[in-house]
Amino acid sequence: MNNYKIIVATSNNNKVKEIKDVLGSSFEIMTMGEAGIDVDIIEDGTTFEENALIKVRAIKPYVKDINHTILLADDSGLCVDALDGEPGIFSARYAGLNVTYLDNNKKLLNAMKNVPLSERDAEFICSIALIFPDNEEWTCRSVVHGKIATELTGHDGFGYDPLFIENKSGLTYAQMSLEEKNEISHRAIAIKKACQKIRSKINS
Repeated sequence: MNNYKIIVATSNNNKVKEIKDVLGSSFEIMTMGEAGIDVDIIEDGTTFEENALIKVRAIKPYVKDINHTILLADDSGLCVDALDGEPGIFSARYAGLNVTYLDNNKKLLNAMKNVPLSERDAEFICSIALIFPDNEEWTCRSVVHGKIATELTGHDGFGYDPLFIENKSGLTYAQMSLEEKNEISHRAIAIKKACQKIRSKINS
């Protein structure tokens, strides 16, 4: 397994930190920037799966050692029932382009200000796409159910973590340590599925 490296099609260091924590030290894992890949990726898909595939396909032509490299991309977002699934695939740019996590959270809180707690159900969704050296493309999806808090709660995490209350724990992602979050989060579950696929693939 150590002959393979994984390039993640993202510049989001928070995502990469979570991915590395789940995958462990079995692989060399790097961002596209660390691999010397500088390409603008236009995420114009209509689903999380489509956008994840767009990302891995976009960096593939720039990979130098494709025979020993697995490409990975994550596309994830928050889908709120009371908002008909918004922000969904537009989660990262919900409040506009080049906005902060706080900007997105403030817009979501404002959109939900008159929604009672009983109607604040939401899902965090993550889709992972892989491209293997033999050109096989593979995707998976994971979903975690929760509710939208009425105020920012917790200090860890990123994105909508301070507003997403995971159903089983009753805590927001931002109230959890990275280790706790990586036991139950949408991204962690999807990455674990991807890891199983990777191990199965390279050991076959």
